[in-house]
Amino acid sequence: MVTGDTTAAAQAVADELGMDQVHAGVLPQDKFDLVTTHQGRGERVAMIGDGVNDAAALAQADLGIAMGSGTDAAIAASDITLMRSDLGLAVDAVALSRATLRTIKVNLFWAFFYNVLAIPVAAMGFLNPMLAGAAMAFSSVFVVLNSLRLTRFKR
Repeated sequence: MVTGDTTAAAQAVADELGMDQVHAGVLPQDKFDLVTTHQGRGERVAMIGDGVNDAAALAQADLGIAMGSGTDAAIAASDITLMRSDLGLAVDAVALSRATLRTIKVNLFWAFFYNVLAIPVAAMGFLNPMLAGAAMAFSSVFVVLNSLRLTRFKR
């Protein structure tokens, strides 16, 4: 945890969240430097912040997450804005993003697979145009239905 707060306040929050590394009394430039240091080691960095003093680090991080109750500067510098002040939502946001990416990859695979198979068959005249149109419509329906599975995402 990296914060500009006092050591006592930071340690109390870290204890509650089960964090073992605490950097308290950190200035905005130092937050930015800490992010770039970790990135320089080849690590991917996610930064969660809510204040103007977090904006530079949020923008530099591979994933910047702002709290919705935070400042406009933090929200503008971040990639994701959590609408409630619940740090657990950051984990959910990452999990939902990964599920969305998986769904996109599956949709692309089946769309390309269908087109690679169906277009040559239709071009050679082995597929009735009515059947080809119905198959194309089914392909679109499959993509939509597969994407709708994301609405059932649970914490």
